Amino acid sequence: LGDVYKRQGFQHTERGTPSPCIGEVVIKVHAASLNFRDFMIAKGLYNPNIELPLVPLSDGAGEVVSVGNDVTEFNVGDRVMSVFWQDWNENNSNRMVSTGSDAGGVLTEYAVLPKEAILPIPEYMTYQEASTMPCAAVTAWTCIKAAKIGPGDTVLLLGTGGVSVLALQILKAMQANVIITSSSNDKLKKAVELGADHAINYNENPEWGSEAFSLSNGGVNLVIEIGGESTFPQTLNALRIGGHISVIGALGGINVELNLMQMVFKNVHVHGITVGSREDHMELNNFLEQHEIHPVIGKTVSIDKAINEIPKQIATIGSLASGDMAKISNPPQAITALIRIAITTIGIIDIPYSMVSPRFIANFLFGFWT
Repeated sequence: LGDVYKRQGFQHTERGTPSPCIGEVVIKVHAASLNFRDFMIAKGLYNPNIELPLVPLSDGAGEVVSVGNDVTEFNVGDRVMSVFWQDWNENNSNRMVSTGSDAGGVLTEYAVLPKEAILPIPEYMTYQEASTMPCAAVTAWTCIKAAKIGPGDTVLLLGTGGVSVLALQILKAMQANVIITSSSNDKLKKAVELGADHAINYNENPEWGSEAFSLSNGGVNLVIEIGGESTFPQTLNALRIGGHISVIGALGGINVELNLMQMVFKNVHVHGITVGSREDHMELNNFLEQHEIHPVIGKTVSIDKAINEIPKQIATIGSLASGDMAKISNPPQAITALIRIAITTIGIIDIPYSMVSPRFIANFLFGFWT
């Protein structure tokens, strides 16, 4: 990213092949995945204090080509994927440095990452599939883990974006029941084909929370909540006694009017989720290896068209199935990048623009740094 967002934005830049320092690993990147957070970073809307220039994107996968003198955990030739938080692990819980924002990312032929910021790729996965995991899949996993979901439990997913679709795949492998919402019957049909047990069009049924309560015979065990002000009341209606809400976003507004007595009588548990730790990612990889889950990838474009393609894909969020993903590939350089048409880090998924609060946009994007 150039140092003047609106004028420069994404730029192709040439540099020499990097060498690793102590504790670092150099990766030849084969695939990278774009979340909407990356688009906001590119437009200067995510963190006004970000240091530029910056190699963007948090999610990627590739092959280790060199390691620092002290690195024993990884060897040249290892297939690895990036980790979202570079400083959130069993030895460090600062959670201040995320790949592609606070530190350099993976939209590059060769990425330099600390050894704590990579993990082995499950053997069955391609580089392209692995590159979709660090943000959306780990977020889905930690939401499910927070609620201790198991076989027979019921989870309500709001929308059909990256987190919801990956959560659906994980939950069905767990033999859990899934109810999913969307404004599009076509998207709901695709979700059912992926295993969703029930589908609700929230435009056709504004009381979708009460409908989910009925479909689950006494309420759902977990809602992965992405709408905030516009969805939280229905989310509460959907819950069973002792149910959980994993909050990953608030597209419809950050100021929620709560019925505290409803929360008390339902013994509601609310969890704020910001992706997950390295250990969460490791647990997910083990689960994926066991069940051989393949993420949904929809469209392929060449890497040389990526800079122009990214704005086009983002502009179509309101009209395309937000769970679709577009892969950017360039076989000669063995570099691919994946555009996820969803907002995964903060959970902005499959919500009409009419539900987006201008106050939310201003508060959410800038409130954390003022």
